Amino acid sequence: MSNITFTILKPDSIRNGNTGAILDKIVKSGFKIKAMKFTKMTDEKASSFYSIHSERPFFKDLVGYMTSGPIVAAILEKENAVNDFRELIGSTNPEEAKEGTIRNMFAKSISENAIHGSDSDENAKIECEFHFSPDEIFN
Repeated sequence: MSNITFTILKPDSIRNGNTGAILDKIVKSGFKIKAMKFTKMTDEKASSFYSIHSERPFFKDLVGYMTSGPIVAAILEKENAVNDFRELIGSTNPEEAKEGTIRNMFAKSISENAIHGSDSDENAKIECEFHFSPDEIFN
């Protein structure tokens, strides 16, 4: 079990002015920010990051959405980080997300669901390394 996870505050979160509120909820839930950047994904970077979905019918829309505006990418640290963060963000479908979760509070739909969180310790490591170089990560 790892103590890190990766997150992206998606373009709809930034566009809707929810960046500060979401980051505040994350920190107040006991997560320490190890790395964070405000950036915009290119088509190439988004296509590579979501390559696992490249054969799915929604892939082109996903890449278009993720490149439609800026994002906040972050590495978070906490005991049991991946599982605790998945619980904090809630179900992919905000209508099914538990009350008080980030997606329940800030997401509008399955396709614009406010936030990404790693789904496993292995993917957290891969996603962190994809978005951050070692000199961008702090203790």
